[in-house]
This record gives sequence, C-alpha cells and structure tokens, in this order.
Amino acid sequence: MDHPERGGVTVLEPADPAAVPAPRAEPGPTSRWARALAGAGYRAPRRASAAEQLVPRMPDGPGVTPAVVEPSPLLARIGVRLPDPLWSWLCRWAGWLGPLAVALFAGVLRFTNLGSPHALIFDETYYAKDAYALWHLGYESSWPDDANGLITAPNPAVPLQHQAAFVVHPPVGKWIIALGEQLYGMSPLGWRFMVAVLGTLSVLMLARIGRRMFRSTLLGCVAGLLLSVDGLHFVLSRTAILDLLVMFWFLAAFGLLLVDRDRTRARIAERIEQGLPADWWHLGWRPYRLAAGVCLGLMTGTKWSGAPAILALVLLAAFWDSSARRLAAVRRVPGSLPLVVRQLWDFCWSGLSIGLVAGATYLAGWTSWILSSPEPGKGGYLRDWAAQHPGGSWTWMPDWARSLWHYHHEIWHFNVNLTSPHTYQSNPWSWLLLGRPVSFFYESPKNGQSGCTTAECAREVLAIGTPLLWWAGIVALVYCLYRWVMRRDWRAGAILCALAAGYLPWFNYQARTIFLFYAVCFVPFLVLAVTMMIGAMLGRADASPDRRLAGGTGAGLLVVAVMWNFLYFYPIYTGQTIPMDDWRARMWLDTWI
Repeated sequence: MDHPERGGVTVLEPADPAAVPAPRAEPGPTSRWARALAGAGYRAPRRASAAEQLVPRMPDGPGVTPAVVEPSPLLARIGVRLPDPLWSWLCRWAGWLGPLAVALFAGVLRFTNLGSPHALIFDETYYAKDAYALWHLGYESSWPDDANGLITAPNPAVPLQHQAAFVVHPPVGKWIIALGEQLYGMSPLGWRFMVAVLGTLSVLMLARIGRRMFRSTLLGCVAGLLLSVDGLHFVLSRTAILDLLVMFWFLAAFGLLLVDRDRTRARIAERIEQGLPADWWHLGWRPYRLAAGVCLGLMTGTKWSGAPAILALVLLAAFWDSSARRLAAVRRVPGSLPLVVRQLWDFCWSGLSIGLVAGATYLAGWTSWILSSPEPGKGGYLRDWAAQHPGGSWTWMPDWARSLWHYHHEIWHFNVNLTSPHTYQSNPWSWLLLGRPVSFFYESPKNGQSGCTTAECAREVLAIGTPLLWWAGIVALVYCLYRWVMRRDWRAGAILCALAAGYLPWFNYQARTIFLFYAVCFVPFLVLAVTMMIGAMLGRADASPDRRLAGGTGAGLLVVAVMWNFLYFYPIYTGQTIPMDDWRARMWLDTWI
C-alpha cells in the first residue's frame, strides 16, 4: 500500500490472521521407501505443468531477460563496474555473444597459418584437384602423375585435363572446396579455406545447440569451447577432405530439427492452454524440418557415409512429435483418435517431409554431371553409358538417369569392396580410445632444415582427437546411457541417437579399409555428452553453495585439462618443426607411430 504521509514508500500492513489462507497441504509419501526418503530430508522436485514440460524457458534473451538487470556481485567483488545499460544489454544478448566469442577463438586457431604445410597432404591429392576440375569442367577429370609437384612448385602450374575420371564420392563437398580455390587460387590456402570456414561455423552451431538443449548459455559455450580444442576436429578443419563437411551438414540438420522441436511443442502448448483436443493431424508449417532435409541431402551428397543419418534423424523427429502428443494427451477429449494412430502418422510424415527433401537435394547435387555432354569422351565419367547400352528393361527412363544409376552401382561396388591394406587403417572398436590415428603429413628435417635446431627433428600433422576429451567422452557416454534408460532424459537419447548414426554403421565393414578420421562426423555429439556430464557435475541451480563450489571446481579442472592437452599436442596438429625427443614424448601409445 502507498502511504504519502510516510514519504510515499510502499510498505506492507499487518494482515488479519483470519484472512490469510492456510498453506495447501502437500500429498504425503505413499510408499515405505518414499517415507524413508522424506524422513532423511529428501523433497521431490515440483512437477512442472504440461506446458512447462513442452517448452522450458530459455536462460536469457529478448523477452526473457529483464530490461534492467541487477549488477553482478562477482564483478563487484573484483572491482569491475559496468554501466547499467551496457550490463543489461550484455545479459540480454549473452546467448549470442558467448557463442560468437567462442567461435572467434576457434576461427583464430583454424585460420592461423592455414597454408602450412605447403603441400597436398593425405587425401587432399584427390579432393583439391577434383574440386578444381569440377568448377572448370562440370565433372572430375584425370591428372598427370606430376600434377602435385607442379601445383605446389614456386612457380605453380595447373595441368588440367579434360578426360573424365572415376571418383567414388558425390560432388557436393568438392563444390564447396572449389569455392575457396576460386577465392584464393589453386593453393593450400585456397583448397582449405572453405573447410576452415565451415569448421569454425560448426563451433558456433554447437554452442547454440548446447544452449538450446541444456537451457544454459554457460553449458552451450562450454560445448563450443570443447569442440574448438578437439584435435581431430581442428586438423580436419585445416585439411581439404570431405569428412569435416559431412560433420557440418549433420550437425546443421540436428540443430534445425532441435529448433523445429521447440517451435512445434510451443504450438502444442498453445492448444493445451486453449483447451483444444490433441488429435489434430497437421502441426503447422515446419520450415526448419524441411531445411534439415536439405542439410541431410547435402550431407549424403558429400559422402555416402551420411546416409544412415537420414534414417536416424527421421526417427528422432518422429519420436519427438510422438512424445509431445503423449504429453498433450492429458487434455484428450472423448471421441478423439487413438494415440497410436497419431503416432503412426508422425512417423510417416517425418519420413516423407525429411526423406523426400533429402533425396531431391542429393539428386540436385549431380546437376553439373547431368548437364555434361552425353557424347563419348566429352562429359562426366559414365555420362555416355546409356547411349552405349541402349537395350535393357529400363529404357523408359531418361538416358541421364540410367547412366547415373549405373554410375552409382559402380561407386557402391568400389566402396563396399575396398579392402586394400593401409598403414593407418583402424577398426572402429578402437576409435573412442584413439587406438590408431592417421598421419596426414610427416617430415624428418635435419639440423638447419625447416627451422630445426637440433640433430634431428620431426614435423607432422597427426589426425587424432584430444586424448583427455575423448577418454572423458567414454565416461560421458555411459552417463548419457544412464540418463536415457533410467531417467528418460530426451537430451541424452538425442545425443546417443546422433552419435550412433555416425559411428555404428562402420561396424558393418570390418574388412573394409577405414580410418579414425571418419569419426569426426560424431565428434560434436561426443562433446555434447561431455557437456551434459559437466552440467551434472555443476549441480542444480538451487543446490547448496558447497555442492556448487565442488562441482564447479571439478568441471573447471576438466575443461582446463582438455585445453592444456590440446595445447600440448598443438605442434603435431599443425606440422610445426619440433625436436625428435619432443615428438616422441607426444607419442603416448606405440600405435600412434
């Protein structure tokens, strides 16, 4: 009440005890176990309403953060005082400023000295040249044996030929690499530029995805920071091969489906508040789901190893819709459709809306090959196959479609029968343990060569994850499995589903020649698992100060240890010249040599 006679200060008058309603009695524990826990001081958390479960509040942002935010006690304690408008603005936009700062850090790491080593390292010998030919001819062509030396010479030359070459991966990823070559020339900087751009953007995406999943800007930034200092992601972001691009489109599709999930559940929550039944068929216009289908098509159009992700994310999106309907069914009215019917519709519609868009996008990636000349020796590889084989039972199809189908048959036959031994091949059972990394580049300079100041030095680019991060990830995956099985935590289920889509299919090819760097596809989800474990270490926001201090100390030490581990291995991630003894000290396992 306002009392002008008291200086206009709002005070509370003593209330009549008889007018104060008694506190509502909470239902007591019913089982013996529940009564024992209650006797020990345990209080079950308040169960959120259906609307709150559907759409938990975001931690900050316009519409969530107050217009005026109280000054930070922590900053005040260290003597820092920001102007109130600036502090309020920083708090309101922390959900973007924090991830952007982490992405800037990742970008500086990735673009620093990007052109070194000045060579076509590992599979860059294929993709950098294929990208150049694709941009200029519309299809991949063959190259002379001395092409690498001519391209990287002091006075470089590009010996482009017009004879089509058989390549075993679709063209989308090479188009992306070619864009960098057009910006910065046929040079190491040119063919690595766009890969570094997408590697940096993937850090930003993961920070935003982590923020949305865990409803914490801090944990989102932790996820982005951990990805920025993962060695495998770092090395692949600085190398012009396709696997980093596969990871980028996979992560983008996952993030878009996550946004679609929140938008759709918010729409369902509105219907619940309006008292409407939960048996409607159409959940509204879903552009983010269609965009996810485009990303999955681009992922598969980069490398066929992305195909299992389409099935995994279709199922994941359908389960998310189904769980939302089950939660909304608390307001189900008599006469509405059975829940199982609506769930079946969700699975069918998810497959159609995502799968068809992904398929159309994949086909569009072959446009330049389709438009190349069907005359013998003038177009893409096997573009003239239908003209050379006019018979058969599929003559009703266009010639380009028959030729493309046959080309895909040849690609499939090559990929499933690739069993040539390789020094750095590995079995997927060893990937999480980092059993056998891949050396992309290695030299042994002597004293006075390449900056070597000792009797013998080493210079290597080793594709290996940051060991402490990956080994902590094994523990984190066990924690996520517990959260999913025992607590039905959808976040843990989503992480495990995406990681399984990028990892488990490789176990089907025990005899095939495969490498550890294929695992970069699921590295972001391994990082999300570690971030979820860190969130559990920090504890609930309403936990005691001692509990938060202990958890924050443990989580902080883990993050610092991962960052130290990355810095320790940094010389062999970037091909720096170091003494041979220092190189041997970093070979923690014999299988790393």
